[in-house]
Amino acid sequence: MTTTLKEAFPIIRDRIEVQMEIKKSEKLQRIFYNWNEEQQNEFLDFCTGVRGIRFLYDSFFKEILNPEYVPERLEEFLTLLLGIPVKILEALPPDSTRIADESSLLIMDIVVQLGNGSIVNLEVQKIGYKFPGARSACYSADLLLRQYKRVRSRAKQKNLSFSYKDIKEVYTIVLFERSPAEFHTFPNHYRHYFRQRSDTGLKLDLLQQYLFIPLDIFRKNQHNKDNKIENRLEAWLTFLSIDDPDMILHLIEEYPEFRPMYEEAYRLCLNIEEVMQMFSKELAELDRNTVQLMIDEMQDEINVQKEEISIQKQQLVTQQQQLNSRQHQIHKMILLLSDSIQDAAQIAAQTGISLEEVQAVLAGAEEPNTKT
Repeated sequence: MTTTLKEAFPIIRDRIEVQMEIKKSEKLQRIFYNWNEEQQNEFLDFCTGVRGIRFLYDSFFKEILNPEYVPERLEEFLTLLLGIPVKILEALPPDSTRIADESSLLIMDIVVQLGNGSIVNLEVQKIGYKFPGARSACYSADLLLRQYKRVRSRAKQKNLSFSYKDIKEVYTIVLFERSPAEFHTFPNHYRHYFRQRSDTGLKLDLLQQYLFIPLDIFRKNQHNKDNKIENRLEAWLTFLSIDDPDMILHLIEEYPEFRPMYEEAYRLCLNIEEVMQMFSKELAELDRNTVQLMIDEMQDEINVQKEEISIQKQQLVTQQQQLNSRQHQIHKMILLLSDSIQDAAQIAAQTGISLEEVQAVLAGAEEPNTKT
C-alpha cells in the first residue's frame, strides 16, 4: 500500500509545485507566511496527499456534502445516523443569534428540513462544549419554536386553521472532534441517542431527539479493532474524521463510492488561492476555539479559587471567634486573679503577715488533703 495518496489520485500535485505557485504571488506568500510552521506543513500535507483532507472543516464539508447541490450524500449520512429514510426538502439558515453567541466553538453547522417536515441540525464541534446536554436542549427548543412560528404563519397565509399535528420532530446531531469528559466514561460507545420517554409507558411524541457522535472515541475504537470498517456508518465516519492515507486507501477500496468525493476535494486543492483562504478561515475558527477553551478553563479555575477563598474566609472567621472566646476567658481569669491578690493584700495588712506568707497559706488551703 502506498504511503501517500498521489498514486490513487494522480490529480494531486507534489510539494514543490504547490510551493512554487505560492512563491509566484505576493498575496499567497503573505497568507502562507502568516501561518506558523506547523500550520504551513499541515496545509502542504493535505494538498499533496501526505495526509488526508479534514472534511469536517466547514468549507470542505459544505462543498462536498452541500445539501442543495448534492443532497443525496447528506441524505445517506443522515439516514445511517438516524436509522430512518431521510429526504432533504431544503436547507434552512442557521439561527443568527446562536451563531453570534456560540459559533466560536463550532466547525460546521447545517440546518435542513426533511420531506416529512422534520428539522435536522447537524453540527461539528472542534472542542466539545461544556454542559453539552443543556446547550443542545436549548438549541433544540429554539429550532422547535422556529418551526412552530413558520408552520403557524403559513397556515395563516393560506387561511387554514393551525394544528399541532403539523409540528414535526426536531433532530439535533452533534459530531465532536474532541468530546467532553462525560462521553469518555463510555469508551466503547461512539453513538449516543436520546429521546424523552415516560416512566409509566405512556407514549407521547415530544418531538425533540438528540444524537451525539464522539469522533475521538470512534477513532480509538477503530484503532483497537485494527481499523476494520464494519458498516456504511463507520465508512462515513472514517471518511469525515480520519486523515491517515492508509485508512483512506482502505476505505475507497472497500467503499469505492467515496472516491469521487476525494477527487472533488483534491480538485479544489488545485485552486491554491481559494483553498488557502478556506484554510485561513478554519484556522481563525480554531484560534477562537482555543481562546474560548482557555476562557472556560480560566473561569473554572476562578470559580474553584473563589470557593477555596470562601472556605478559607469561613475558617478565619471561626478561628477569630475561637480566639475572641479564649481572650474573654483569659480576661476573666485576670480579673479573678486580681481580686485574689487584693484579698491577700488586705489580709496581710490586717494581720501584719507578709503578702508572700498569706499567698502561701492560701495556696496550701486550695490543695487537696492527700494525707490519711
